[in-house]
Amino acid sequence: MSVLLRPSEERGHANHGWLESHHSFSFAHYYDPAHMGYRSLRVINDDVIRGGAGFPMHGHRDMEIITYVIQGGVAHRDTSGGTGVTHRGDVQVMTAGSGIRHSEFNASASEELHLLQIWILPDRDNLPPSYDQRTIPEAEKKNVLRLVVGPIGTQDALTIHQDVRLFASLLDEKASVHYELPSGRGAWIQVASGQIEVNGAHLKTGDGVSLEEVAGIDIAAVTGAEFLLFDLA
Repeated sequence: MSVLLRPSEERGHANHGWLESHHSFSFAHYYDPAHMGYRSLRVINDDVIRGGAGFPMHGHRDMEIITYVIQGGVAHRDTSGGTGVTHRGDVQVMTAGSGIRHSEFNASASEELHLLQIWILPDRDNLPPSYDQRTIPEAEKKNVLRLVVGPIGTQDALTIHQDVRLFASLLDEKASVHYELPSGRGAWIQVASGQIEVNGAHLKTGDGVSLEEVAGIDIAAVTGAEFLLFDLA
């Protein structure tokens, strides 16, 4: 059994004034050879963006990019034709593939935008670029594990080109969920808000944990909490 905690205070940190970002894994000027990713999960950036600010048009390639909005709304535009505003609780996915350019701005001029941006290594390079987004009602995540992203062919979820399943959950205080991790796979849990216990380990806002070779994963809310669970090949 392997359970490795990634405390929030040990993450990389950058404050650009308009953007405050915490990096679970090496990213940009933050480099830590002990934290280069987990399986195909390469990036989890916990970003807070001030009103009216954002990332101007810039390029990516050969990456599956997932944006999970915790607070506010992000205005997105890309060169594949994708455009729209992703609000609190919504999820967007973008296949950078052979090359894509996009911009992301806080849709509000005054309120903060808080999101998790996640990068997954694709199962192959030079895919056609694409974009999609979906509203996942909060009621569908309440005290359950709601599948929000899965491999191509997954029903009732956004899809990416990798054998990864991403679940989102909103747990009431003292509520709990259980997940059976298939043999040979690994799980990563990232806490967006609140406090939970994962197989007895205490996690708070911003903490992450990887789990392997466990018979099952038991997650209990110490307070009201929101978290993501990745099931990775």
